[in-house]
Amino acid sequence: MSDMTTATEARTRGYVEPGFERVRDEFERMLGVDPGYGAQVTAIWRGRTVVDLVGGRGTESDSITGVFSVTKGIAATVVGLLVTREQLRLDAAVAEYWPEFGAAGKAAITVREALSHRAGIVGVPERFTVDELVDSSLAAAKIAAHPPLWQPGSAHGYHAITIGVLMEELVRRVSGRSLQRIYESEIRAPREIDFHLGLPSSEEYRYHPVLPPVVPSDSVPPPTPSTDGLQALAFNVLHSSLPPTAGDMGPNNPAVRAAGTASVGGVGSARGLAAVYAAVLGDEATAPLLSTETIGEMSRQHAFGLDRVLGFTTSFGIGFMKPHPAMDFGSYRAFGHDGAGGALAFADPLHDLAFGYIPIPMQLPGGADPKAITLSQAIRSCIREV
Repeated sequence: MSDMTTATEARTRGYVEPGFERVRDEFERMLGVDPGYGAQVTAIWRGRTVVDLVGGRGTESDSITGVFSVTKGIAATVVGLLVTREQLRLDAAVAEYWPEFGAAGKAAITVREALSHRAGIVGVPERFTVDELVDSSLAAAKIAAHPPLWQPGSAHGYHAITIGVLMEELVRRVSGRSLQRIYESEIRAPREIDFHLGLPSSEEYRYHPVLPPVVPSDSVPPPTPSTDGLQALAFNVLHSSLPPTAGDMGPNNPAVRAAGTASVGGVGSARGLAAVYAAVLGDEATAPLLSTETIGEMSRQHAFGLDRVLGFTTSFGIGFMKPHPAMDFGSYRAFGHDGAGGALAFADPLHDLAFGYIPIPMQLPGGADPKAITLSQAIRSCIREV
């Protein structure tokens, strides 16, 4: 046994079910290559946990941290509850539920278009304050006053901040309750899921701050995004020198994680992320959170190709991201979301698989950490052989 193998095994804690040892091997290899890397990874297959690993520096199985845009997929699950209950119709105009939204040429935009990043409502030129994002009804009022930035349906582009506001306001208008309250009372608390949309003060002691990525000294810095383009607008940094992941909009801000803002404010563990998606799918003993029809609608590809905001290929369902050849995190039926720090969570109905992954520190270049995709591929390979 080599010294490296001994060191990495000593740093790896947790469990893999027989038949899934390849996942542990891959995880240990990653830990050995990068001594500064740590992560949590959990996989639930057919309702049982088959992988639950933690390793590296700064990670514990019960620590929780912020996951940025992975939150969007959890929030979309709440939207799916309302669709399943037929309280929210995807082909209805947003303005049917939220009349003020119909101003400035937005009257015909449907819920389907708005929640699949096709509506062109990526930001407001005066930017949102943190207070407006924490109390998203204030941000929603700003959105309602502005016209779309492209003809709705003609293109898609990542609504990095605004899609959370759109989901929150639609849920509030349809149900009379906040998205976070529905999540807490109907999804998280009954199952004791270790993922919060609104971290209670009693859990603050468990919070591990999101750490900035380690930039190799010999790396070539990427081009600096313009401060007056769609990307700056979408990430709420228009005319600012701050990069999209900087500032005080993220989960390291106590106000943001206490509010559990639907775009970036979720806090929890990989176990918690996997548990949410396992609940979406259900198992032999528990009915799925969402109907088969709702899962089919919301996980169907609605947008694919060059993203007008990000400048590279993305694929979206309704509220959820979809895998594609450049981001092969699941089967063609999978749906979930990644986050700026590298975290990833998804459900894959083809394999009856739920997956959660959180790295520490943030991983470059942003979005799903390639190591997460490699681990998910290893898990799927094991499933095919079990």
